[in-house]
Amino acid sequence: MTETVVENVTESASANGIPCEPVRRKGVLAFLVIAFGGSWGCIFTAHFLLGFSLVNPLVQLPFAVMPALAAVVVRRWITKEGFADAGLALRLRSEWRSYLVAWLGPLVIAAATMALAAALSLWTPDLSVLDGLVGGLPPWAFIALLMLLYPLLTPIYGGEEFGWTSYLRPRLFPGRPALQTLTTGLIWAVWHFPLAFAGYIEFANVPVGLAVWTGGFLLQEILLAWLYTRSGSVWVVSLAHAGNNMVLSLLTGLLLGDESGTGAGAGLGPTTVTLLMSAPLAAACVCAVAATAPTAVSSDSRENSSL
Repeated sequence: MTETVVENVTESASANGIPCEPVRRKGVLAFLVIAFGGSWGCIFTAHFLLGFSLVNPLVQLPFAVMPALAAVVVRRWITKEGFADAGLALRLRSEWRSYLVAWLGPLVIAAATMALAAALSLWTPDLSVLDGLVGGLPPWAFIALLMLLYPLLTPIYGGEEFGWTSYLRPRLFPGRPALQTLTTGLIWAVWHFPLAFAGYIEFANVPVGLAVWTGGFLLQEILLAWLYTRSGSVWVVSLAHAGNNMVLSLLTGLLLGDESGTGAGAGLGPTTVTLLMSAPLAAACVCAVAATAPTAVSSDSRENSSL
Protein backbone atom coordinates (compact mmCIF):
# COMPACT_ATOMS: atom_id res chain seq x y z
CA MET A 1 0.00 0.00 0.00
CA THR A 2 2.80 2.42 0.93
CA GLU A 3 4.58 1.72 -2.35
CA THR A 4 1.34 2.44 -4.23
CA VAL A 5 0.98 5.80 -2.48
CA VAL A 6 4.58 6.84 -3.12
CA GLU A 7 4.39 5.83 -6.76
CA ASN A 8 1.11 7.70 -7.16
CA VAL A 9 2.71 10.85 -5.79
CA THR A 10 5.71 10.58 -8.09
CA GLU A 11 3.88 9.28 -11.17
CA SER A 12 4.76 11.22 -14.30
CA ALA A 13 2.08 13.46 -15.77
CA SER A 14 2.34 11.90 -19.23
CA ALA A 15 3.85 8.48 -19.78
CA ASN A 16 2.29 7.90 -23.19
CA GLY A 17 4.73 10.14 -25.05
CA ILE A 18 7.84 8.15 -24.06
CA PRO A 19 9.61 6.81 -27.18
CA CYS A 20 10.73 3.21 -27.70
CA GLU A 21 13.68 1.90 -25.69
CA PRO A 22 16.61 2.56 -28.08
CA VAL A 23 15.36 6.08 -28.82
CA ARG A 24 14.71 6.74 -25.12
CA ARG A 25 18.23 5.72 -24.14
CA LYS A 26 19.75 7.74 -26.97
CA GLY A 27 17.74 10.81 -25.94
CA VAL A 28 18.58 10.53 -22.22
CA LEU A 29 22.29 10.14 -22.93
CA ALA A 30 22.33 13.09 -25.34
CA PHE A 31 20.37 15.22 -22.87
CA LEU A 32 22.78 14.51 -20.02
CA VAL A 33 25.84 15.20 -22.16
CA ILE A 34 24.48 18.54 -23.35
CA ALA A 35 23.06 19.61 -19.98
CA PHE A 36 26.12 18.70 -17.92
CA GLY A 37 28.74 19.55 -20.53
CA GLY A 38 27.17 22.88 -21.41
CA SER A 39 26.43 23.95 -17.82
CA TRP A 40 29.74 22.86 -16.35
CA GLY A 41 31.53 24.39 -19.32
CA CYS A 42 29.80 27.70 -18.59
CA ILE A 43 30.91 27.57 -14.96
CA PHE A 44 34.51 26.77 -15.87
CA THR A 45 34.68 29.50 -18.49
CA ALA A 46 32.90 32.19 -16.49
CA HIS A 47 34.57 31.63 -13.13
CA PHE A 48 37.93 30.00 -13.70
CA LEU A 49 38.89 31.54 -17.05
CA LEU A 50 37.16 34.94 -16.99
CA GLY A 51 37.05 35.49 -13.22
CA PHE A 52 33.33 36.29 -13.06
CA SER A 53 31.38 35.75 -9.84
CA LEU A 54 28.64 33.16 -10.02
CA VAL A 55 26.72 35.12 -7.41
CA ASN A 56 25.87 37.44 -10.34
CA PRO A 57 22.50 36.27 -11.78
CA LEU A 58 23.56 37.21 -15.30
CA VAL A 59 26.59 34.92 -15.03
CA GLN A 60 24.33 32.12 -13.74
CA LEU A 61 21.86 32.45 -16.63
CA PRO A 62 23.64 30.28 -19.26
CA PHE A 63 24.15 27.58 -16.64
CA ALA A 64 20.49 27.71 -15.58
CA VAL A 65 18.92 27.48 -19.04
CA MET A 66 21.16 24.70 -20.36
CA PRO A 67 18.80 21.85 -19.32
CA ALA A 68 16.00 23.45 -21.34
CA LEU A 69 18.32 23.94 -24.30
CA ALA A 70 19.37 20.30 -24.04
CA ALA A 71 15.73 19.16 -23.98
CA VAL A 72 14.88 21.25 -27.04
CA VAL A 73 17.86 19.92 -29.00
CA VAL A 74 17.04 16.31 -28.10
CA ARG A 75 13.30 16.58 -28.72
CA ARG A 76 13.66 18.47 -31.99
CA TRP A 77 16.74 17.05 -33.67
CA ILE A 78 18.07 13.92 -31.94
CA THR A 79 15.01 11.80 -31.12
CA LYS A 80 12.55 13.96 -33.08
CA GLU A 81 9.82 13.03 -30.63
CA GLY A 82 8.44 16.56 -30.45
CA PHE A 83 6.86 18.41 -27.54
CA ALA A 84 3.45 16.81 -27.12
CA ASP A 85 4.31 15.49 -23.62
CA ALA A 86 6.31 18.55 -22.52
CA GLY A 87 3.61 19.94 -20.20
CA LEU A 88 3.69 23.37 -21.86
CA ALA A 89 0.00 24.17 -21.31
CA LEU A 90 -0.50 26.81 -18.60
CA ARG A 91 -3.80 25.36 -17.28
CA LEU A 92 -4.41 28.47 -15.21
CA ARG A 93 -8.15 27.95 -14.91
CA SER A 94 -8.17 24.25 -14.07
CA GLU A 95 -5.01 24.22 -11.93
CA TRP A 96 -5.20 27.51 -10.05
CA ARG A 97 -4.96 25.62 -6.76
CA SER A 98 -1.68 24.07 -7.86
CA TYR A 99 -0.37 27.50 -8.78
CA LEU A 100 -1.45 28.80 -5.38
CA VAL A 101 0.42 25.98 -3.61
CA ALA A 102 3.49 26.60 -5.78
CA TRP A 103 3.36 30.35 -5.05
CA LEU A 104 2.73 30.30 -1.29
CA GLY A 105 4.49 27.03 -0.41
CA PRO A 106 8.06 28.40 -0.34
CA LEU A 107 7.03 31.22 2.02
CA VAL A 108 5.27 28.77 4.34
CA ILE A 109 8.34 26.51 4.41
CA ALA A 110 10.60 29.53 5.02
CA ALA A 111 8.41 30.58 7.97
CA ALA A 112 8.51 27.03 9.36
CA THR A 113 12.30 26.98 8.99
CA MET A 114 12.62 30.24 10.93
CA ALA A 115 10.27 28.94 13.63
CA LEU A 116 12.35 25.78 13.97
CA ALA A 117 15.56 27.81 14.23
CA ALA A 118 14.00 29.97 16.94
CA ALA A 119 12.73 26.91 18.83
CA LEU A 120 16.25 25.46 18.79
CA SER A 121 17.68 28.80 20.02
CA LEU A 122 19.68 29.16 16.81
CA TRP A 123 17.95 32.40 15.85
CA THR A 124 16.41 35.23 17.80
CA PRO A 125 13.34 36.39 15.86
CA ASP A 126 14.46 39.62 14.25
CA LEU A 127 13.65 40.78 10.72
CA SER A 128 15.74 43.94 10.89
CA VAL A 129 18.25 42.50 8.40
CA LEU A 130 15.51 42.93 5.78
CA ASP A 131 14.91 46.55 6.73
CA GLY A 132 15.83 48.92 3.94
CA LEU A 133 17.12 46.28 1.52
CA VAL A 134 14.95 47.75 -1.23
CA GLY A 135 14.20 51.47 -1.25
CA GLY A 136 13.91 51.77 2.51
CA LEU A 137 11.00 49.30 2.68
CA PRO A 138 10.20 47.74 6.07
CA PRO A 139 10.63 43.95 6.31
CA TRP A 140 6.96 43.11 5.80
CA ALA A 141 6.80 45.26 2.68
CA PHE A 142 10.01 43.71 1.33
CA ILE A 143 8.54 40.22 1.72
CA ALA A 144 5.24 41.29 0.15
CA LEU A 145 7.06 42.86 -2.80
CA LEU A 146 9.18 39.73 -3.18
CA MET A 147 6.06 37.57 -3.30
CA LEU A 148 4.51 39.78 -5.96
CA LEU A 149 7.57 40.01 -8.17
CA TYR A 150 9.23 36.60 -8.05
CA PRO A 151 6.59 34.88 -10.25
CA LEU A 152 7.95 37.02 -13.10
CA LEU A 153 11.07 34.84 -12.96
CA THR A 154 9.08 31.66 -13.61
CA PRO A 155 10.18 31.43 -17.29
CA ILE A 156 13.84 31.63 -16.25
CA TYR A 157 13.48 28.77 -13.78
CA GLY A 158 11.60 26.94 -16.48
CA GLY A 159 15.06 26.65 -18.00
CA GLU A 160 15.74 23.90 -15.48
CA GLU A 161 12.31 22.35 -15.15
CA PHE A 162 11.72 21.99 -18.89
CA GLY A 163 14.81 19.81 -18.80
CA TRP A 164 14.68 17.90 -15.51
CA THR A 165 10.94 17.57 -14.89
CA SER A 166 9.41 17.74 -18.34
CA TYR A 167 12.00 15.76 -20.29
CA LEU A 168 14.39 13.71 -18.14
CA ARG A 169 12.31 12.39 -15.26
CA PRO A 170 9.59 10.60 -17.29
CA ARG A 171 12.31 8.88 -19.35
CA LEU A 172 14.27 7.42 -16.45
CA PHE A 173 13.21 3.88 -15.46
CA PRO A 174 9.80 3.89 -17.19
CA GLY A 175 7.09 2.34 -15.06
CA ARG A 176 9.01 2.95 -11.81
CA PRO A 177 8.01 6.50 -10.81
CA ALA A 178 9.48 6.41 -7.30
CA LEU A 179 12.87 5.48 -8.74
CA GLN A 180 12.41 8.12 -11.44
CA THR A 181 12.03 10.83 -8.79
CA LEU A 182 14.95 9.59 -6.68
CA THR A 183 17.28 9.39 -9.69
CA THR A 184 16.24 12.77 -11.06
CA GLY A 185 16.84 14.35 -7.66
CA LEU A 186 20.32 12.84 -7.45
CA ILE A 187 21.22 13.93 -10.99
CA TRP A 188 19.86 17.41 -10.31
CA ALA A 189 21.98 17.64 -7.14
CA VAL A 190 25.19 16.47 -8.83
CA TRP A 191 24.60 18.97 -11.63
CA HIS A 192 24.86 21.72 -8.98
CA PHE A 193 28.05 20.39 -7.36
CA PRO A 194 30.56 22.58 -9.26
CA LEU A 195 28.90 25.63 -7.71
CA ALA A 196 30.41 24.57 -4.37
CA PHE A 197 33.88 25.00 -5.88
CA ALA A 198 33.20 28.20 -7.79
CA GLY A 199 32.25 30.63 -5.01
CA TYR A 200 28.47 30.31 -5.29
CA ILE A 201 28.11 28.44 -1.98
CA GLU A 202 30.84 27.76 0.57
CA PHE A 203 30.71 24.73 2.87
CA ALA A 204 33.03 24.50 5.87
CA ASN A 205 33.19 20.74 5.26
CA VAL A 206 32.60 20.16 1.56
CA PRO A 207 31.75 16.40 1.60
CA VAL A 208 29.26 16.87 4.45
CA GLY A 209 27.86 20.01 2.87
CA LEU A 210 27.34 18.31 -0.49
CA ALA A 211 25.64 15.35 1.21
CA VAL A 212 23.23 17.63 3.07
CA TRP A 213 22.68 19.70 -0.07
CA THR A 214 21.83 16.52 -1.98
CA GLY A 215 19.26 15.59 0.64
CA GLY A 216 17.66 18.99 0.22
CA PHE A 217 17.46 18.54 -3.54
CA LEU A 218 15.85 15.13 -3.14
CA LEU A 219 13.14 16.55 -0.88
CA GLN A 220 12.50 19.40 -3.29
CA GLU A 221 12.31 16.96 -6.20
CA ILE A 222 9.60 14.95 -4.44
CA LEU A 223 7.51 18.10 -4.08
CA LEU A 224 8.19 19.25 -7.64
CA ALA A 225 7.26 15.81 -8.97
CA TRP A 226 4.05 15.92 -6.94
CA LEU A 227 3.16 19.33 -8.35
CA TYR A 228 3.84 18.15 -11.89
CA THR A 229 1.74 15.04 -11.38
CA ARG A 230 -1.05 17.14 -9.89
CA SER A 231 -1.06 19.87 -12.53
CA GLY A 232 0.46 18.39 -15.68
CA SER A 233 2.05 21.79 -16.33
CA VAL A 234 5.76 22.52 -16.26
CA TRP A 235 4.94 26.15 -15.43
CA VAL A 236 3.51 25.22 -12.02
CA VAL A 237 6.77 23.46 -11.21
CA SER A 238 8.82 26.39 -12.55
CA LEU A 239 6.91 28.78 -10.29
CA ALA A 240 7.66 26.57 -7.27
CA HIS A 241 11.32 26.37 -8.28
CA ALA A 242 11.47 30.16 -8.53
CA GLY A 243 9.98 30.37 -5.05
CA ASN A 244 12.49 27.89 -3.66
CA ASN A 245 15.33 30.11 -4.83
CA MET A 246 13.91 33.61 -4.51
CA VAL A 247 11.86 33.19 -1.32
CA LEU A 248 12.86 30.09 0.65
CA SER A 249 16.62 30.17 0.05
CA LEU A 250 16.88 33.96 -0.05
CA LEU A 251 14.98 34.66 3.18
CA THR A 252 16.59 31.85 5.17
CA GLY A 253 20.01 32.86 3.84
CA LEU A 254 19.51 36.48 4.87
CA LEU A 255 18.01 35.77 8.28
CA LEU A 256 19.88 32.64 9.35
CA GLY A 257 23.13 33.12 7.44
CA ASP A 258 24.77 36.38 6.51
CA GLU A 259 23.98 36.78 2.83
CA SER A 260 23.37 40.48 3.36
CA GLY A 261 27.05 40.90 4.27
CA THR A 262 26.15 43.10 7.23
CA GLY A 263 26.63 40.55 10.00
CA ALA A 264 22.99 41.03 11.00
CA GLY A 265 21.93 37.45 10.25
CA ALA A 266 22.28 34.54 12.68
CA GLY A 267 25.58 33.57 11.06
CA LEU A 268 24.73 29.93 10.52
CA GLY A 269 26.58 28.13 7.77
CA PRO A 270 24.83 26.83 4.63
CA THR A 271 24.97 23.24 5.88
CA THR A 272 23.07 24.11 9.06
CA VAL A 273 20.60 26.29 7.18
CA THR A 274 19.95 23.49 4.68
CA LEU A 275 19.39 21.00 7.50
CA LEU A 276 16.89 23.36 9.12
CA MET A 277 15.06 23.78 5.81
CA SER A 278 15.01 20.04 5.29
CA ALA A 279 12.73 19.45 8.29
CA PRO A 280 9.71 21.40 6.97
CA LEU A 281 10.48 20.19 3.43
CA ALA A 282 10.26 16.61 4.69
CA ALA A 283 6.99 17.43 6.47
CA ALA A 284 5.65 18.88 3.22
CA CYS A 285 6.62 15.66 1.43
CA VAL A 286 4.68 13.64 4.01
CA CYS A 287 1.67 15.92 3.50
CA ALA A 288 1.93 15.42 -0.27
CA VAL A 289 1.92 11.64 0.20
CA ALA A 290 -1.00 11.86 2.64
CA ALA A 291 -2.96 14.09 0.26
CA THR A 292 -2.45 11.56 -2.51
CA ALA A 293 -3.26 8.51 -0.38
CA PRO A 294 -7.06 8.68 -0.81
CA THR A 295 -6.58 8.65 -4.58
CA ALA A 296 -4.39 5.58 -4.30
CA VAL A 297 -6.87 3.88 -1.96
CA SER A 298 -9.74 4.67 -4.29
CA SER A 299 -7.77 3.34 -7.24
CA ASP A 300 -6.97 0.13 -5.36
CA SER A 301 -10.64 -0.29 -4.43
CA ARG A 302 -11.75 0.11 -8.03
CA GLU A 303 -9.19 -2.44 -9.21
CA ASN A 304 -10.19 -4.94 -6.52
CA SER A 305 -13.90 -4.54 -7.27
CA SER A 306 -13.29 -5.30 -10.92
CA LEU A 307 -11.58 -8.62 -10.19
